[in-house]
Amino acid sequence: MKRPEPINEEIELKNNVYIESDTDLKGIITYVNDYFAEISRYTKEELIGQPHSIVRHPDMPRILFKILWDRIQNGHNFIAAVKNLAKDGRYYWVFTDFDILRDENGEPVGYKASRKKISKHVTDVLDPIYKKLVEVEKEGGMEASEKYLTDFLTSHGEDITVDNMLEEIHRLY
Repeated sequence: MKRPEPINEEIELKNNVYIESDTDLKGIITYVNDYFAEISRYTKEELIGQPHSIVRHPDMPRILFKILWDRIQNGHNFIAAVKNLAKDGRYYWVFTDFDILRDENGEPVGYKASRKKISKHVTDVLDPIYKKLVEVEKEGGMEASEKYLTDFLTSHGEDITVDNMLEEIHRLY
């Protein structure tokens, strides 16, 4: 499926309405709720069977998805702020929380993601950071991006990590 060309127009999300999806262990979509289809502008049929990256906005740094996958594949939750790309080229920001889906024997079989509207305050802080990370990735790869992110967080407080970055943004800004 051809990816849309991004346009600089944000889709306004409803308060307290969740965008939900399930994927297999490799990130292939197995379920989406109606709100996901509505916001992404894809039909459920277009989404199911596709990699979740179908909605990844090019403004999103790859290093954040590497960290995300490392965390959830090791059984840890990761709360992320993500800019997604709708089928019509518009974008929407979400606050994402993950759960591991398990079979009857307790073995992981996939992931459930629940997303909700994120405050403009947080996206205003994150957008320039994410753009800089994308720029660093283009120049020096993911290792350079990870180093930049680590150095950036360290320079803003020794206790700030990728895992608590969103909480700290609320606290500091």
